[in-house]
Amino acid sequence: MNNNLLNYVLQISDNAMILGHRLSEWCGHGPILEQDIALTNIALDLIGQARSLYQYAATVDGQGKTEDDLAYLRIETKYKNVLLVEQPNGHFGSTIVRQFLFDAYHYAFYKALVNSADETLSAIAEKSLKEVTYHLRFSSEWMIRLGDGTEESHQKMQDALNSLWAFTGELFEMSDADTSALEAGYGVDLSSVKSFWDEKISEILKMATLEKPEEAWMQSGGKQGRHTEHLGYILTEMQYMQRTYPGQEW
Repeated sequence: MNNNLLNYVLQISDNAMILGHRLSEWCGHGPILEQDIALTNIALDLIGQARSLYQYAATVDGQGKTEDDLAYLRIETKYKNVLLVEQPNGHFGSTIVRQFLFDAYHYAFYKALVNSADETLSAIAEKSLKEVTYHLRFSSEWMIRLGDGTEESHQKMQDALNSLWAFTGELFEMSDADTSALEAGYGVDLSSVKSFWDEKISEILKMATLEKPEEAWMQSGGKQGRHTEHLGYILTEMQYMQRTYPGQEW
């Protein structure tokens, strides 16, 4: 078993799984039907990406585990997703801000991962890039629409941006798995991802007439299994069926 590769794959898959679950909570609750369906479709994209990655992680692990075991039967401290994706949905605008901040990262990350020396990761990245390109376009358009909308929508978007900004620094922290992956030729240099992210964030915020929050202390720890209280509640709901009725399949 290659622990470094396993942890690297789990970082990527956990981000997709947890954010996908968060977005699925909007199903039936969107502000209008079209956006309800759009958010649900994005959730399905992310969960589909997570499934492919968990399947690969199970192969790398070599312990006879399945994608379901990795998705549903790990405890909170074994999840390696960044803290941003586990933050509550809040109102629609808050969800859009969280999505945009992650989408800009996710797009640049997959665009770089396409060049991975690991053929499986490269193939998953190439397929996923088509999906996250749409995700970024969707969240960018709504950032502009709501940020440069009414006085109320503008203020709600600015408040959400101010609140979520502290979770963005972790996106670019190089964990041990990130460093090992980069050195081995199958990982992504997150400093290059940040360069794109900074440019995209500045571009869209300007169009949305929103102010970029001042740099401050950033919260982190998710990649090391140290999470906010929110992840525990997510897992309680997400894992209920599998733990109550063991052996369920996708």
